[in-house]
Amino acid sequence: MCGAPSASQPATAETQNIADHVRSQLEEKENKKFPVFKTVSFRRQVVAGTNYFIKVHVSDEEFVHLRVFQSLPHENKPLTLSDYQTNKAKHDELSYF
Repeated sequence: MCGAPSASQPATAETQNIADHVRSQLEEKENKKFPVFKTVSFRRQVVAGTNYFIKVHVSDEEFVHLRVFQSLPHENKPLTLSDYQTNKAKHDELSYF
């Protein structure tokens, strides 16, 4: 359905690849390197392109939530880290932000 985010789903190779593409953007914004960067779950929202909400395990008990925008294929634009939330825990729900 266009507009509403999907239900949370287990991470896939595709979502790991998307997160890996924006990892350097996040590390630059946070001014630190993450020892781990493993996707756990994701939600997808179809807009004029696609927003991915991705939960990523970044250290022992720390997680981050990413919002990554993927433009429509004909626009041929790179993946963009639109927003993110730090200091998340494993049990924190992945929701729209």
